[in-house]
Amino acid sequence: MDLLVLFYVLSAVTLATAFLTIISKNPIHSAIYLVICFFSIGGHFLMFNAQFLAIVHIIVYAGAIMVLFLFTIMLMNLNKQGEPHKPLLTKIAATISFCLVAFVLLAAFIKAQGTVVTDYVTSGQDYQSIKKLGTVLLDDKEGFMVPFEFASILLLTAMIGAVLLSKKEKQMD
Repeated sequence: MDLLVLFYVLSAVTLATAFLTIISKNPIHSAIYLVICFFSIGGHFLMFNAQFLAIVHIIVYAGAIMVLFLFTIMLMNLNKQGEPHKPLLTKIAATISFCLVAFVLLAAFIKAQGTVVTDYVTSGQDYQSIKKLGTVLLDDKEGFMVPFEFASILLLTAMIGAVLLSKKEKQMD
């Protein structure tokens, strides 16, 4: 019963913050609502006993991508004075387009009936834990350790290259 209440609370937070992300006038507030939405989706992953997905979701989306969004928002300097007003015809066309896409998605969800499987076979092993994933990825028998290290070196050099490319040169006067 407690998990059902937690599920409803997380769902309400997810839907509310997603809605507030869309309707918020201030882009910074919208980004903060989106971060809260990402954290609540991470809570859903934890309820599914998918700890790795929850952690990766929070690190990648709430951490890295939202920092990128906030830097973009700050660089664009979005404010109401520079925002052009949309004509009424554009607003009506956008509303009609949204309603048509929502209708198609709703029809697709209604048409796609899922199957319910009631007889699960359990092996007693936990394949969703971070410990098991780390053992599979970094064990010497499987051979994923060397590609994992190559990927980390590649990401490190890409990060150093991005910092060096974005660094402004001093002008000599």
